[in-house]
Amino acid sequence: MPNPHRYALILAGGRGTRFWPRSRRHFAKQVLNVVGERSLIQATLERLKPLISPERMWVLTSEALRREVLRQLPEVPARQVLAEPAQRNTAAAIALTAQILSASDPEAVMGVFPSDHVIARAPRYRQLVRAAFDAAGKGKIAVLGIRPRWPETGYGYIEFPRGTEAGTGKPVEVLSFREKPDVVRARQYLASGNFFWNAGMFFWRVPVLLEAVRKHLPKTATLLASLPAFSDRRFSAQLKKVFPLCEDISIDYAVLERAAGVVGVACDEIGWNDVGSWNAVYELLPRDPEGNCRSGDVLCHDARGNYVDARGKFVALLGVSNLVVVDTPDALLVADRSQAQRVGEIVKLLERHQREELL
Repeated sequence: MPNPHRYALILAGGRGTRFWPRSRRHFAKQVLNVVGERSLIQATLERLKPLISPERMWVLTSEALRREVLRQLPEVPARQVLAEPAQRNTAAAIALTAQILSASDPEAVMGVFPSDHVIARAPRYRQLVRAAFDAAGKGKIAVLGIRPRWPETGYGYIEFPRGTEAGTGKPVEVLSFREKPDVVRARQYLASGNFFWNAGMFFWRVPVLLEAVRKHLPKTATLLASLPAFSDRRFSAQLKKVFPLCEDISIDYAVLERAAGVVGVACDEIGWNDVGSWNAVYELLPRDPEGNCRSGDVLCHDARGNYVDARGKFVALLGVSNLVVVDTPDALLVADRSQAQRVGEIVKLLERHQREELL
């Protein structure tokens, strides 16, 4: 039976700009079904349900996305799907939820989960999440570390003691958090065997987190503590005034890297992927013998290694290789697959040119 004092906070406020043109302000990456029949946020909820009932799940999203999130997650109480009045990174969002939970359940233990990741081995994943929750219930701040599969420069790393064995479920001391490295250092981390990717999944008793926020982010803590009770009709109006004044900083920088006694659970293979670009989607989906991945009516002739998402029209590829082609009713993206991480630059250019209809 799920522990009644355990809660999940699903973070769903990002815009997913690297998934333009399908990802937009009102229909961002986390509510897209880019790798299956369910959207990424629906898959997140389904993974967690055996551990935490939807009645104890909270979702932090944006004003633009809230309606779609409510439509996709009808099992989560609507009052627990909160829209951030302004983007203030993860520290303020997490502290806000902890502040709300502290009033209703002083024994609350909260896990924080990104809404836009793929985890293929859900049962194994849940075993490791349980271990992290157990550690948090004993007063520790706990994190999950993902065993690296290549020298990634786009992720932060968690340093565990040498000899740490992945997959045991045993919490071990976190020696340090390392920011996104250059490729030389990333190769060193991979070779060492005791550096794991930081996937942004954290666990703590609510009083432990709030005390850490008071210590390291006193301004944010004071602002959030000034809010009326969540059940008070004045709450929403006050939140709109207070939240934009909170510090704009991630929970990693603000709390985890400064806190003492943080422990980690080193994951073995759970099929984790942060689905960070169209190229990541290409790597996850089935491909034909020439390496083409297609969604829609697509003909490839003398074409190899392409990703095509063009629903509702016929697409022919001739003599091209390693392209990303994504078509929507009002926009078409054509990019080299090796440049897929740069798609967010297109969104910045559209913002600069005030092309609001494409955002």
